Amino acid sequence: MRVFVSSTLKELALERKFARLAIERLHLAPVMFELGARPHPPRALYRSYLAQSDVFVGIYAERYGWVAPGETVSGLEDEYNLAPDLPKLIYIREPASKREDRLVELLNRVRDDDKAAFKTFSSPQELRKLLESDLATLLAERFDQSRPVPLDTSTTPVVLADRTTALPAALTELIGRETELDAIDTLLKRDSVRLVSLIGSGGIGKTRLAVEVANRSGGTADPDLELTFVDLSSVQDAALVPNAIAEALGVLDTGDEPVLVKLKTALRRRHMLIVIDNFEQVLGAAPTLISLLSVAPGVKFLVTSRSLLHVTGEHAVEVGPLALPDTARTLEAQTAMQSPSVVLFVERARAVKPDFGVTPENVDAIAAICVALDGVPLALELAAARVRMLPPAAILARLDRRLSLLSGGARDLPLRQQALRSTIEWSTQLLGHDEKRLLARLGVFAGGFSLDAVESVAGDVSGPSTDTITALGVLVDNSLVRELDRGDRPYYSMLATVREYALEQLEASGELDAARSAHARYFLRLAESLEDDLEGIRQHEVIDQLNDDRDNLRAAARYLLDSKDLVTVAKFTWCLLIYWWVGGLLGEVRAWMDEVLGSKEPLPERTRAIALYFTRSITLWHEANDRVIPGLAESVDLFHRIDDRVGEGFALIFLALALVADRHPDTERAEQSLDRSVQLLRNAGYRWGEAMALVTLGRLSLMQNAVPDAIEHFEQSLTLTRKGHDDLGTTVALQHLGWAQFVNGKTVDSRQLFEESLATAAHIGHAEGVVYGLEGLTAIAAASRQLKRAGRLLHAADELRKQTGLYGANRFSFHERYLAPLLAGQDRDALEQVRRDSEALSVDEAVVYALHAD
Repeated sequence: MRVFVSSTLKELALERKFARLAIERLHLAPVMFELGARPHPPRALYRSYLAQSDVFVGIYAERYGWVAPGETVSGLEDEYNLAPDLPKLIYIREPASKREDRLVELLNRVRDDDKAAFKTFSSPQELRKLLESDLATLLAERFDQSRPVPLDTSTTPVVLADRTTALPAALTELIGRETELDAIDTLLKRDSVRLVSLIGSGGIGKTRLAVEVANRSGGTADPDLELTFVDLSSVQDAALVPNAIAEALGVLDTGDEPVLVKLKTALRRRHMLIVIDNFEQVLGAAPTLISLLSVAPGVKFLVTSRSLLHVTGEHAVEVGPLALPDTARTLEAQTAMQSPSVVLFVERARAVKPDFGVTPENVDAIAAICVALDGVPLALELAAARVRMLPPAAILARLDRRLSLLSGGARDLPLRQQALRSTIEWSTQLLGHDEKRLLARLGVFAGGFSLDAVESVAGDVSGPSTDTITALGVLVDNSLVRELDRGDRPYYSMLATVREYALEQLEASGELDAARSAHARYFLRLAESLEDDLEGIRQHEVIDQLNDDRDNLRAAARYLLDSKDLVTVAKFTWCLLIYWWVGGLLGEVRAWMDEVLGSKEPLPERTRAIALYFTRSITLWHEANDRVIPGLAESVDLFHRIDDRVGEGFALIFLALALVADRHPDTERAEQSLDRSVQLLRNAGYRWGEAMALVTLGRLSLMQNAVPDAIEHFEQSLTLTRKGHDDLGTTVALQHLGWAQFVNGKTVDSRQLFEESLATAAHIGHAEGVVYGLEGLTAIAAASRQLKRAGRLLHAADELRKQTGLYGANRFSFHERYLAPLLAGQDRDALEQVRRDSEALSVDEAVVYALHAD
């Protein structure tokens, strides 16, 4: 049974994960746009997803969603409208703020719909329980959604002469396309679906997938179904498409009447699936297909194209890259071979080197190749062909020259597929001047990019009748740019190979430096505009946005450093101070600031103060040395000289920590620094900084066994963060207060605090907070001698530390001070056994277990 989950996406990201857990725990299939669809697909794509589904699950909170140009409702409401016959389970989160008016109108409709059951929930955990219970009820009642009537194939089709073009023989196994195969097969089995288009970039594997679908549709599945293949790769004129189809079908053009008329006659009573390949260059012929379908009820078209056909009745299925290996974990050969992209690479490598295999020595290089090439089948095949001469590590080392290296594909392939350059150049031949220039400009982006960023960086690419948005739409339709799943925020990306080609064109045009400068200026403005929101009610949303732009932020910093614009790069990093921490990027920031300090250029006081703050505060726990305290003290002094109270207050926090971590701790001076920090930040009205200073004061009190003072400081910090709707600060304060109450002997209060801290950290995607929450609950379980629970939680925390680079607790860590002694006590051997025997849990699974298992 397939369960469609509404596309609330980023607003309810954690809730969607818990909904998916509930669905999969009942061994049902979640149908969710995270699994590959675009965020704002055409209505035909909504229908194709809904057509697969037996149940509609709607999850709503405060936002109504984005209304696409030319539409009157958001995608969120459109989905609801397109699923009138499905049973609907609706879950409405208790609002944290005012709901948007149009969402209120939609929810009023839901309440009046007698086919919809709706409930409210307050947490992701409650949602999971409600959804699991409701779906179980449906299963218990043996719910079975009615299906369309099968095709009536009782009439014997009229078969013309044996001159139809057979499907190309598949010389290799199709790898990693089970989801797409199922989706397309489901569509083609429906009487109402007559035209299915497979949309994707060049080299993504559309043709191979279409051939596999056709082969599965015929044969023993439907012996009477005729299969025909039409190759349009050599057809440039839309008017000649009927001729190409006629030739494939064996219909002769005798000149006595138009070929289209002949085709209609020939197809009128056929029971046939016609695969039409490479339709993107003859999109003007799309109405021709519709005219043929209108007179031939037994005929269906399966079309491959880099662009949507944009005709009535089109059901589009996007064909994306193959799934990639998880390089965040230590890979073994067997684990790596579960990834379709790795399997494809290995199989193609064996075709040229039969003894090739995955070994402990080459598995990491193979996985990295697959990631570097975005899982694009053509790219992987061309790379694998080099295994005859180069081992995987050498191929990986040369991928910076990707386009020149990956050439010389099989000679029986079309010329455009013998190299990625050929594929990309062939695609760009379909573009106008403005679209080509925009594509080149987009090469400056690293990773994805928003519509605002495109408009800012693109410059004047508009011609007499073209603007940036229109040009971008053409690139999306031609699969050179991909739309990504970002809720109501338009967001895009390019495959790495397309980006490299675009950069080459940009450099050749002489516009590369101007584009990089515009790119850096845009992200500086973005950082300045988001600085305040990093500590307020929009914190989660802003962190998600910056995560999307992470590679672009790096690229902007790199450009500023290369341009010796040290003042601007320091300003840029300071604006995003909170994000670098949450995003786990402080190490990179430190390297940037080391470059600033190492420059021979004279530095303004503020620039030097920022650089010293980042370099010394980040090295505090890992490289304690004689430079840390003097450097932080100088940073404090420089901020003081320019009357930057926020900067001085932050630097004082880390100066205090350095004084405590020193070989000869100076707790008195540390306490004085923190008292001054609290006062400075409070007077500056900087709530987030004041909360962090109070937490640090509490840590110092706890280290000195002044537990009541510690609790008071932590509670003050928590009050500030809650008042500011600051999830990150709340997570930090809760976690510290949890340890203080644990030390105070109040384990029930402590557990509740750790649970809330863990849930909040998971909600904002703060891996460090998740680890600390898991370790706090480990301590609770160990102290209660719940050895199985403690062992599993500890194993999950350890694995997450390894995956995120958080291993190695510092000398001021609660993990070291309070958890380690518990783990080394009388139950040490039993705990270690459980820890060794525990299965690896994903982050989501670990959070669910920690919050709900006894």
